[in-house]
Formats: sequence, C-alpha cells, structure tokens
Amino acid sequence: MSQINRPASTWYAQMGGIENKGDTLYICHGFGCEYRTAVTFSQKDQRRLRAILKRGSRSPEAERAAISKAVQWQEKRVGPVVGSSNDIGGLDMSNGNVRGQMDCIDEATNTTSLLAYAGSQGWLKYHRVARPASRGFFFDGKYPHASAVVVDTTTDVPWVVDSWRLSNGEPPDILHMSRWLTMTSADLMKPVTK
Repeated sequence: MSQINRPASTWYAQMGGIENKGDTLYICHGFGCEYRTAVTFSQKDQRRLRAILKRGSRSPEAERAAISKAVQWQEKRVGPVVGSSNDIGGLDMSNGNVRGQMDCIDEATNTTSLLAYAGSQGWLKYHRVARPASRGFFFDGKYPHASAVVVDTTTDVPWVVDSWRLSNGEPPDILHMSRWLTMTSADLMKPVTK
C-alpha cells in the first residue's frame, strides 16, 4: 500500500512515461512505454470528458462508474491516433514491441494520465489520483501486474482502475485495492465482479 503514497511522477520516471503537459497526454504503447504518442484534447474532447465525469457527482460509487466510462472514452478517442483501436486485452506476449498494443504498464500509465488530467481540471469530486500499484512476483504464484489507482477521499480507501484485462474500449475493472492485491492469474481468466 505504501507504493501508492508516492507521487505519480515517480511512476513516470521509473516506467519511461511522460507526464501530461497542459491538454496533451502522452499515450504509452508497445509494452513498457516503448512508444509514447502525444494526444492533445481539443475543447470538444474536454467538454465530452467533463460531461462523462459530471454524471458521477452524486456519490463516490457513481464517480467510479463515471471513471469507467471516461477510461472507455479515452481508449476509443486515442485509438485512431495511437493505432490502439485493436489493442488485445490481457496477457498477450506475442505483441510486445508492437505499436498500438498495450501491456499493463502502458494501461496503468495511460489511465493515470487521464485521471491526473481530470483531477487537474477539477472534474473529480470524490477521488484523488495515486501512483499506480504493482503486485505479483512469480514466486508468489502471481504474474507481475500494475494498475492505475484512485483513492476515495470520503473513506481514504484505494481503488484500482485496471483497463488491462479486456480489449480497447471495454470497461476497466474497478476493484477495492485489497481485493485486487490478492487476485491470482487464474482469477483474471474469470469475469471479475466488484
């Protein structure tokens, strides 16, 4: 849990990502942020993203549902620019170093960038963006994996926002971090319930 208390900037430095610059997000792809493509949100993009997140203004649970929709929107928005419209979800080692394909490092970075952007605009009412979290070391029976994290500011409970398991534009898993940390590779093959 201590890993999420460090600034998100430490994640970018460690993983080779690039932090947002104004309305420009740097989308990682090719596994491990091999490639970084700049995508600038237009005023139309900003209005759309704000409208999506505004639907979550009544509660933390509603905001997490809105965050899910925002991640789906971002993946569809950047897909044609980055070449990730056909990104394959889950463990797909055959696509390493392929432009437009994303591993969990890319997904965690991109989702963190989106959420940091939304936070900087004041569009998150109940959550703050944390540094992505990692789990698994092979010897513990878990495949190494990383995910974006938001913290519910009303309860101080961290939630992962994990868009890696499913293909581009599909709903991310949004899970209580304590549950996500205990998941095994076998759990990822089943539908994930909140």
